[in-house]
Amino acid sequence: MATVRRVAIVGTGGIAGTHVGAVRANAGRARLVAAVDVDAGRLGAFCDEHGVTGYRDVADMLERERPDLVCIATPPAPHAELSILCMEGGAWVLCEKPLCASLAELDRITAAEARTGRHCASVFQWRFGSAGQHLRGLIERGTLGRPLVGICQTTWFRAQDYYDKPWRGRWDSELGGATMGHGIHAMDLFLWLLGGWAEVSAMLGTLDRDIEVEDVSAAVVRFEGGALGTVVNSVLSPREETYLRLDFQRATVEVRALYYYTNAHWTFTPAAGAGAAADAWRIPVDEGSSHGAQLRGLLDSMDAGAPPAAGTAGVRPTFEFLSSLYRSAAEGRPVRRGDIAPGDPFYAHVAGTLAGVP
Repeated sequence: MATVRRVAIVGTGGIAGTHVGAVRANAGRARLVAAVDVDAGRLGAFCDEHGVTGYRDVADMLERERPDLVCIATPPAPHAELSILCMEGGAWVLCEKPLCASLAELDRITAAEARTGRHCASVFQWRFGSAGQHLRGLIERGTLGRPLVGICQTTWFRAQDYYDKPWRGRWDSELGGATMGHGIHAMDLFLWLLGGWAEVSAMLGTLDRDIEVEDVSAAVVRFEGGALGTVVNSVLSPREETYLRLDFQRATVEVRALYYYTNAHWTFTPAAGAGAAADAWRIPVDEGSSHGAQLRGLLDSMDAGAPPAAGTAGVRPTFEFLSSLYRSAAEGRPVRRGDIAPGDPFYAHVAGTLAGVP
């Protein structure tokens, strides 16, 4: 009989409902038992709707409920502290993006994993759709040949009133703008598919929103295998789209979606004379890029006692890329992978000097 994991949610705002749906999609393996929020009214409404016990304090919830897994769905700033607290309380963690504010915080989370024997995963659900998984397998097997060119585009729209919540649009609480808070999912998939990146050169600006953080960024990235890619992140784009294009020697693979994809959002164009690669886009299942799909994989890891996919080691290249993109934009020069180390302002905060770190 499968182990049914006790799940708690910290933060009962809008994204918490998505985590509830993920737990329900894994009924028989996971059961929601508790929720935590500092807003008593919001917490009460959530608990009444979902039939769970509410708490105002995370440590109290951990002591009383002993959850196996905690889903963290708060605004970004406390993510690292909450992840560490929950692991120290005996739970695994699935944390909303961005997992942390910096490489320094990511290293603290990693140290807590080693200390507690528990694991933490970042919500990067775009890795877990069947099309993304299938493409990753094709790349690893060399079916499509070498990757040559990539485009990663998150062009969304957030009006000024989106930033009315006091924690949005600030380096200290939202941690970043269009790059860190919006384009992070597509960039993570892009980097996860194309492998190790080597160098990034970037610019960013705050062009049309009254906020501290950037509302647009653009970058060029060189990968270790020689491929070149462009990355654009925007919250200024009335026609919203998330678009990735990957050109390999034997095929072009694209996805056009917004927040979620299924197999139908992808297109596959084989090169002339592609041979066996022309028949490579036959995906046996159709799994969307959902929180439920990622949670299923996390439960598998818990059952196996193994580090999860999109765990701290797996997402470190993405966070190093984010820090390097911000540093390149701040300093007006390319930044190579590995350039950012302890003592660097961009190690202490993803946006470094842009966020006021000396």
